[in-house]
Amino acid sequence: MLLATAAILVGFIVLIWSADLFIAGAAAIASNMGLSPIIIGLTIVSIGTSAPEILVSVTAALSDAGELAIGNAIGSNIANIGLVLGATLMIAPMTVQRGCMRRELPTLLMVTLGTALLILDGVLSRVDGLIMLATLAVIMTQMVRSEETDPDLLEEVSNMTAAPPRMSKAWLTFFLGLVLLVASSRLLVWGATEVAEQLGVSQLVIGLTVVAIGTSLPELAATVASALRGHTDIAVGNVIGSNLFNLLAVMAIPGLITPETLEPLVLYRDYLTMTAITVLLAAAIFLSRNRRKSGDGGHAYLGRSVGMLLLSLYALYYYWLYRTR
Repeated sequence: MLLATAAILVGFIVLIWSADLFIAGAAAIASNMGLSPIIIGLTIVSIGTSAPEILVSVTAALSDAGELAIGNAIGSNIANIGLVLGATLMIAPMTVQRGCMRRELPTLLMVTLGTALLILDGVLSRVDGLIMLATLAVIMTQMVRSEETDPDLLEEVSNMTAAPPRMSKAWLTFFLGLVLLVASSRLLVWGATEVAEQLGVSQLVIGLTVVAIGTSLPELAATVASALRGHTDIAVGNVIGSNLFNLLAVMAIPGLITPETLEPLVLYRDYLTMTAITVLLAAAIFLSRNRRKSGDGGHAYLGRSVGMLLLSLYALYYYWLYRTR
């Protein structure tokens, strides 16, 4: 127990430090390559911060612990919005750009609904997994292509640093931050899982709570760091991109390796909560945009009130989980 607790502490400290390196490298790469912050958030950053979920999912599925992997994917999405965005908004308000509201956010809503239809029969099959991965490939291709044709996204490049570091230094900073993020999050998850198992908690609950929070810590650290540095597009894009990866890649892995039968609780408690909090975020963004003056370019502004609401709902979900575990 003492070793596991020490792993949690060390993992958290390294995680916070590496997140700043990671975001600094990503922002510098965006400037050097002429890419917009939202695309960096949706691709490089989201892939990097989703690496812990992917590693956990593969390991769990190969270890005949598919419930943990599924709980990890759903729980991470709930944590990304309720905990990550909620906590970040309590620290710094966020601006959501038009492009994100027109494309990425509706895409996340459609993927959330589409994935629900696939698992509504209570089984995550190999066919379901293949459909999820194929959908992810199509979505990422379209998002990257939109960078080349959308003037609104190209305009965001001007908000990046005027004199970014050399490309070699930018990539070195990015990869150093990425490696430390993955390593520290794995260390933290190992310690947290050891503690949870000694308390006799089920695989599903471990995946929804300890593992989900642990693997969402890179998103939390990266999102807070990017928001504090003024790159709110990376922060929002990171969460949306990570949730897409969790649904279409992390959750697909158990089905591809060994078809999984889902507990009814997964559908009407956990997936329902994830869907509700995603819809709530979308509603908050669109209502915020509608309240702004027409001259603001159609941007949405999320503040502390939304952050407090998301954190409150996240806490209520944990209470529900405790009551029905």
